Amino acid sequence: MQDAEARSLGRIARLRAGNDVLDSFLSTPRVVIAAAVALLMILTAVLAPLIAPHDPFDMAAISLLDSELPPAFLEGGDARFLLGTDSQGRDVFSAILHGLRISLMVGVVAVLLSMALGVTVGLVSGYFGGFVDSVLMRLADVILSFPTILIALLVNGILRGVLPSTQATATAVLVLVLSIAVNEWVQYARTVRGSTMVEKGKEYVKAARLTGLPPRTILRRHVLPNILSPVLVLATINLALAILTEATLSFLGVGMPPTQPSLGTLINTGNEFLFSGIWWVVVFPALTLVVLVLSVNIVGDWLRDALNPHLR
Repeated sequence: MQDAEARSLGRIARLRAGNDVLDSFLSTPRVVIAAAVALLMILTAVLAPLIAPHDPFDMAAISLLDSELPPAFLEGGDARFLLGTDSQGRDVFSAILHGLRISLMVGVVAVLLSMALGVTVGLVSGYFGGFVDSVLMRLADVILSFPTILIALLVNGILRGVLPSTQATATAVLVLVLSIAVNEWVQYARTVRGSTMVEKGKEYVKAARLTGLPPRTILRRHVLPNILSPVLVLATINLALAILTEATLSFLGVGMPPTQPSLGTLINTGNEFLFSGIWWVVVFPALTLVVLVLSVNIVGDWLRDALNPHLR
């Protein structure tokens, strides 16, 4: 009877918390707008091959006669190219859609990989403590002592030296994902470690130990579900950081190749022609990157506050 009552009270508490989060979301116009913009950009990226008016990777369909055309709404523009063309005659709008697709893919995969690694390390470190905790946290301290871009460049250089150069295009995404994930897992590990150290002292974990459950089962079934809220918030915020890191690496020339450009590659390519008057080649990809990162950051900041029980 008491167990049924406890389960019922738990369901009521979860429903109330869910309603509070939904009310907070609907009552904040800037968050609603940011979420709508982020969702629209994600859908646009996913459907890029279907909705892009031109294929920027089909060299047979690109003509140099269409190169350096201004946007369609400016004098001298062509209605076929909404945001103009670059020096090779590629449609800038179509290139942005495909570049957005690649940037989002790299960012999402890097966040998932770093989250999986960081959560695992944090659970093990926080639950077992002692020597294991010391070794893992000192490793995290070493990684945190270096700037993110420096570690990403170091990992990028090592991987490109190990992987065959004949498959540079095919392995570019893998190199970028690993370069970003190697540095970002530390934040998840530290967050999860602190939450695990709190949770392992609670009654339900002690009861699970008394029943003879192995640590792996306790961590997976009991501890992990209770520490997911801060992890989800951190993942949302780190998605914007991962996209920015990818854009930075691509802008520096160690990211995606020009044949498969991301937003950073497009900005790097357009930057070479900025002072020659072809400003649209760099301005529109840069604006797309800014809007994407800003909208994701706004949603992440709101989620951090909405899932904080002290603020609720």
